Amino acid sequence: MRTTLKKRSRRAANGSGGNGAYPPELLPPLEPPLRTPPLGPPATGDHPERALYRVRRNPLKLLATGVMWLVVGALVGAGALTGGAKLYFDYSVAAVRPSSPEVLEAVEVLDELVAGEPAVAIVIGYDRRPGETSAGRGDTIMLLRADPDKETLTMLSFPRDLVVEHAGCQGHPPWTGRINEAYAYCGPRGTLLTVKELTGIPINYMITVNFKAFINIVDELDGVYMDVDRRYFNDNSSGESYERIDLKPGYQLLDGEDALDFVRYRHTDSDLYRVVRQQEFVKAVKQRISSAWDIFQLPGIVKAVTDNIEVGKGGGKEISGGEVLEYARLAYTLPAGNFQQVPLDGVSGYFELAVAQESLDDAIRRFMNPDTNASERAIAVATGKKFKDTSAPPPSDVSIEVLNGSGVDGAADDAAVLLGRIGYQAENGGNANNFDYFRTTVFYDSDVDESAAAAQAVADLFGEATLKEAPPSKPLPTMLQVVVGTTFQGTLGPAPTDDTPERQRPQVVTDPTSIAPALRQLRKKVDFPIMVPTVREEGSSIDDDEGIRDYKIEDHRALRLTYHTSSNEYWGIQQTSWEDPPILGEPTLERTIRGRNYKLFFSGAKLHIVAFQQDGGTYWVVNTLKNALSNETMLAIAAGLKPLKQA
Repeated sequence: MRTTLKKRSRRAANGSGGNGAYPPELLPPLEPPLRTPPLGPPATGDHPERALYRVRRNPLKLLATGVMWLVVGALVGAGALTGGAKLYFDYSVAAVRPSSPEVLEAVEVLDELVAGEPAVAIVIGYDRRPGETSAGRGDTIMLLRADPDKETLTMLSFPRDLVVEHAGCQGHPPWTGRINEAYAYCGPRGTLLTVKELTGIPINYMITVNFKAFINIVDELDGVYMDVDRRYFNDNSSGESYERIDLKPGYQLLDGEDALDFVRYRHTDSDLYRVVRQQEFVKAVKQRISSAWDIFQLPGIVKAVTDNIEVGKGGGKEISGGEVLEYARLAYTLPAGNFQQVPLDGVSGYFELAVAQESLDDAIRRFMNPDTNASERAIAVATGKKFKDTSAPPPSDVSIEVLNGSGVDGAADDAAVLLGRIGYQAENGGNANNFDYFRTTVFYDSDVDESAAAAQAVADLFGEATLKEAPPSKPLPTMLQVVVGTTFQGTLGPAPTDDTPERQRPQVVTDPTSIAPALRQLRKKVDFPIMVPTVREEGSSIDDDEGIRDYKIEDHRALRLTYHTSSNEYWGIQQTSWEDPPILGEPTLERTIRGRNYKLFFSGAKLHIVAFQQDGGTYWVVNTLKNALSNETMLAIAAGLKPLKQA
């Protein structure tokens, strides 16, 4: 029996991983978007599903986060946003506004922005090859949320083979099938409606990207540096019909074609891995932009963007240059730990995927309310240190008296119940001294530890709430007092998120000599001290295909060790003479552990890269694509890297 995902209820979200829609007050303006081809039926004589899945192409979810950062960053960074440059910028923004009939139609069902609130964009990547008259194939669906106030940017991707309930469109009644069928049958509007029904999240922007933009922009950047986790090879010599690919493991510069091959690959793994490769590409583009590129590349980049990308905005409005600048600034000034890729856990299946509603709810909660302290807590747990948490206390430690200040029957009781579902000790205290409260007001006692932080967390749940210190003459009976105003409509925002992992034993075994002889043979080929791993993840071994590889990254010598795990994933150890590779440019945290200085790169609470420099060499341990190795295991492997001794 095939398990499919049930459509989300549009009831109010209760913050307990519930199944409700998020109120529009929770969301504001975001970044620029992208472009699509004319909509049409699948190719004549071709069954729609066969047409969808025979071709293994996957355009990139190359959202404004990558593309518009380029356009804006070049102009702003060069101090050229005046005169002719400003005209050029305005032209570029105008050129990505919707122009195709199908995108113009889709924009009609976007949600209008609420000024000053976070915004959500949907990024739809599609593949339309030369000569095709159909809409093409929708291969990439991603949500992006930008919160300027809290300085957070989150991404949530949906595997194209995820089976969901589709909203339908003219000529296509609602049906159950893979999520990417929505684009083939109903165009971008169908994809937008399906995702809105699936998640209950209001969406303010639509970005559509033709996969050709992927290739063109990468080539205009003279390539992007990516960490390739393993050997990828297929030449269809066995009569297969997959795309050809020939990539070796290791950190390297990929041109547009190779980058696309890497991102869309999936014929020996599942769509879940391809989603992660796509997200890694987005980070690689940002790293490339941040590290080094030439302003003279701008015309080619802008042409690649404007030829292949359309950006639509809700509320019948057009995206403006001011919005682009606002979100570009957010992207460039974003704290490293505040750019998070939210995984969709609990997915089962292979050719067709299903996810439990609880797992989907959890991903949506983390997407809407990311835990910006996740990496700090996670490294404290992994190293056995105490973390001084300046965020709000857990709901279970907060007592709240709820009063009715709106005069609406049952308002205080409803609010107390919703707060209780999140975990707060909330009770209905009856009516306030009057019913003139327009906005909900949260009172706190400044003399009580954590009271102000707790009040801010509760105010966030109510959207546009007011924070006030309780007057000394009127002490509170509880830690907080909430007076419900008329802005309360019976719903709360997502509950505070705490993704702190539990401490684990490092899952490693001692392995000091197994590959040392092979490494000694390479000593004269490199210009840095070779490090040998003295421990490895207990279920892994050096890969049979290019497990030990010496090569060059441009003008820098490099060595890659690739390990294959028992669960068919790959992790690696990269070594090079390159002092400042782009991948190590923006660490989430830096820590000194047992005398060695480490750069730590997290994805949420999961440690993805541990890097250090020593004696003229640069070294890093990189987790599997899905971060299967625990934080403690990653740190143990890095600590176990020792200089290779003479025989």
